[in-house]
Parts: sequence; structure tokens; C-alpha cells
Amino acid sequence: MTQRLESVPFLDLAKEYAGLEEAWLDVIRHTGGSGRFILGPEVTALEEEVASYVGAVAAVAVASGTDALELSLRSFGIGPGDEVITTPFTFYATAEVITRVGATPVFVDIDAHSFNLDLAQVAARITPQTRALLPVHLFGYPVDMKKLCALSDTHNLPVIEDAAQGFGCFSGTDKAGGHHVAAGYTGAFSFYPTKVLGCYGDGGMVTTQDEKIADQLRKLRNHGAYAPFQHDAVGCNSRLDEIQAALLRLKLRLVETAIAGRLRVAGWYDQMLADLDVVCPVRPQDKTSRHVFNLYTIRVKNRDLVRACLQRYSIGCNVCYPQPLHLQPVHRELGYQVGDLPVVEQACGEVLSLPIWPDMSEQQVSTVCSAIALAS
Repeated sequence: MTQRLESVPFLDLAKEYAGLEEAWLDVIRHTGGSGRFILGPEVTALEEEVASYVGAVAAVAVASGTDALELSLRSFGIGPGDEVITTPFTFYATAEVITRVGATPVFVDIDAHSFNLDLAQVAARITPQTRALLPVHLFGYPVDMKKLCALSDTHNLPVIEDAAQGFGCFSGTDKAGGHHVAAGYTGAFSFYPTKVLGCYGDGGMVTTQDEKIADQLRKLRNHGAYAPFQHDAVGCNSRLDEIQAALLRLKLRLVETAIAGRLRVAGWYDQMLADLDVVCPVRPQDKTSRHVFNLYTIRVKNRDLVRACLQRYSIGCNVCYPQPLHLQPVHRELGYQVGDLPVVEQACGEVLSLPIWPDMSEQQVSTVCSAIALAS
């Protein structure tokens, strides 16, 4: 007889919305009454508040996390003939934007424990064609930015920090989005609804310590205009709307509570999975650093069996990511072969992301773990 378990969604955004509904509707009424809908006072206030939160000189709101990355690359003048070193274990947009500006992504293997870039391999792949380093705080685990920024300074390379999954994570004393690099720096955030800080649509932000870079980003997000109807660059339409900015301001005030909730849920998982044949995500060894668990991702040898068992009980799960970017068909011309980056290739066959959100209950975590136990 099949054991009965309650269903658990992969993510419960509806519950979060219910708690914010009254304030959210007030925001809509206020914004509608103002008559300002694009790049108005709510966007300006959000930019100031995000810059203050992460410790940046400036923040520039854009339409998506993907745009935040691409406009960062363009603000440094990166284009054809240039190489950008990044990870093959990330969402496709991280590499997509490199190709879109005409540059070449150079993939290096990952650390088996953090899933982030292996910085020793990054150092080994720097060439005269390298124009930037693009680390990713995967699943909310912070890259060792002290080491990466030191590498950047040694080779005079700008850093474009993909913090789409890492809002609120920090490495040492600096939050993601607030680092200092002599050659230039931006932090790119996504406000997609599933993120640690998410809106109810698409949205993004770029942070920087350089006002000149910020000015360039403001121009590029608005069709390359430096004044109304005056253009000295080919930009794009990447403007955040007022309603989403106002919502993000509401949620930014609660983000530390939300992160604490994610850490609590991750702790329950750690305890309940301890005796099962799975590898739980690790925390940074540096106690001054913080993982924010945008995703809680385990490693399991019999993943397909475990995944099928979770699905049988209507328990949400996801494989992030099933194929590394260096082996994707779109990158075939780069010449990577199976076996070139063995650590990430093994991880792609074992990782499984489990349900996690700030208000997830201990009973729901127990249900997920019970289903995993049944598959073992």
C-alpha cells in the first residue's frame, strides 16, 4: 500500500502574496493616482535603498536580471574578440549575455562543495583576451569574493558579479553587489518572482562603486539617451516600472526576515536528511559569510528514482541544472567535449533542488524528507 503524504509545492508564492495583499493594493492605488508609471520616484527610492543595503555607491534599476548582466558587459565596452570567464553551472542567461555582446564565454570547472567557480582554475584560464570575470553566487552560496577580487586586481580585470540568486548573501564584510575592484565592478540582480527578493513580474538592478559606470548604465537602459531625444549610444528599452519598484521597496524592508526564514528551513532539512544517503548543501567555511538559500539543492546518486518518488506524492522538485553550459548545443562551436569539466558534469547528474520558501513549515519539510526516505 502506498503511504499517504500531503502534497508540497516547489514554491508557494501565493502565501507570500496573501500576507502583502493589502499593502500591495495600496501601492497600486498610490502609483496609479500619481500618474507616474516608468522610472519615477519609486524607482529612484528603490535604487537608493538597494545601494544602501548592499553598500554600493549607486544602483541602476533595469527590466530584468538578464539585462543587468548584459548592460554591465556593455558598460565596460566588452565585445567581439574579448573573453569573459564564467561558470558552466548556472542559468543560461549568464553565458547568453556574453555571446549577445559578441564576446566569448570561457567556462571553467566548479568547486564540488559550493558549486561555485573553482578560483584556481579561473586564474589558470586568464589570457591576454580575457576582459572580465563573471562569478555566480549559485543557489545563494557566496563566491569567495576576497580571493576573486584579489585575482581581479592582479590582472586588472573588471568583475561582473551575477547575484541573481544571491540577494543578501555576503562574503566576508561585503554583501553581494557591494564589492570594490580597481578595474571596475558591477553587481547584477534579478527580481524575478522566485528570487530571495522578487517582484510580481520581471525586474533587475545593477550596483556599482563607480558613478561613471552608473551614468553609462542609466543611458544604456534608456535607448542610449543622455538627455531627452539626445542619443550618443545604441542602448535598449530596459526600464523598471513604478509599481514593481514600490512592491520591491515593501519587500526589501522584510528581506532579512525572509532570509532568516530560508535559513531556518535549510536547518530543518539538514537535520532530517542527515541519516539519508544524500549530500546536503554546505555552508561557507568563513563564518563571516552567509548562504541565503535561494534554492536548497542536494546531491543524490539515484536522482531519477528520488525525483520520481517526489513527483508521485505531488511534492515539488527541480533539477537545476541538468546539463552544463559548456555542453549545450548553442555552445558547440566553442569545442568543449564531455569530460573537459568533470566536476560540473558529475554535479549535473546528481543535483536535485527541494522546496524552500521563508514560511515553509517544519511539517512540510518533514513530508519532503519522508518521501526521499521512501525512495532510498
